[in-house]
Amino acid sequence: MTHDDRIRHEPSPGSRPVPRRLLAFDVGGANLKAADGCGDVHCEPFELWRRPGDLAARLTAIAAPRRPERIVATMTGEIADCYPDRRSGVAAIVAALSRAADAVNADLGIYRLDGLVVPAEEAVRAPLSVAASNWHALARLAATHAARDRALLVDVGSTTTDVVLLDRHGPVPIALDDAGRLASGELVYTGVERTPVAALVRSLPMGTGRRRVATELFARAQDVWMLLGGIPEDPGSHDTADGGPATRAAARVRLARMMLLEPATIGEADAVVAARHVAAVQARLVARAVRSVLRAHPRPPERVVVTGHGGALAAAALDVVVPRLPRVHLDAILGAAAARAAPAVALALLAKGEIG
Repeated sequence: MTHDDRIRHEPSPGSRPVPRRLLAFDVGGANLKAADGCGDVHCEPFELWRRPGDLAARLTAIAAPRRPERIVATMTGEIADCYPDRRSGVAAIVAALSRAADAVNADLGIYRLDGLVVPAEEAVRAPLSVAASNWHALARLAATHAARDRALLVDVGSTTTDVVLLDRHGPVPIALDDAGRLASGELVYTGVERTPVAALVRSLPMGTGRRRVATELFARAQDVWMLLGGIPEDPGSHDTADGGPATRAAARVRLARMMLLEPATIGEADAVVAARHVAAVQARLVARAVRSVLRAHPRPPERVVVTGHGGALAAAALDVVVPRLPRVHLDAILGAAAARAAPAVALALLAKGEIG
């Protein structure tokens, strides 16, 4: 049998016997997400570029109490700069997943960009076929809820935004790799948490004028969207620009620091005005990407599927480009926690054969 024949006859995730317990991982560069397809969802911050040697241990810690018999995984963390290139990143992530699977006595499959789940060895032999694959799994889930011949997926996460055209079967991509998707507008490197404010604006409104901002990581989009109510406060979390609490009060201080002003000189109302300006700039950035993707397809979509925890940013961008297009919100269908880990949820459902 040739290599091509083996790929062509690789069974789909739903065609093999389904184990009793399954766990799907989405291994990103900044977050680890997991889902079992039955309602159990886990999401935690994990700075892969700082702690690549800890990845196997964290994956094992997540998997162990769930006792999966099979683990399936998708990834985007291979682009992290702790790896010299994507091939090395894929190999390292697959190795960490393999160690976690061995530790809990589970078998392992890796999701590929053609929609198949393949053994770890095959993923390592063809690493670019599994790199940056989580959007593809998510698009297949989104297509089932769009239920239209032409639809659009907008997934706004903590770091990036995906804009993908769909048909009833899944994604209709312009490009498959990160570089091509970035060029086409299908991948936008902006999100509602990790994007530095200084990457979006050079000045902020303050009083009757404007103040230039420091090109420093004093504040992030997380502060903007907390102040505007687009994402909730989380006082127990210190995954912020300065390590302070994820609260509106601390976000005000971080925005003041962007302008090198004393925090006491800026009230919450001033901070909210500044935040609205940043949000509007970020929404225009996503709106331009949506327009770019729509221009590449001759027929307009009939519906938009919105997911990720950046729904407020997605809504602001869509209101600019396609304000009248009906929207389906996956968080309303799956629940907010599952929508935040939607690629892992999608992969779990694919592996269980519950979506095609």
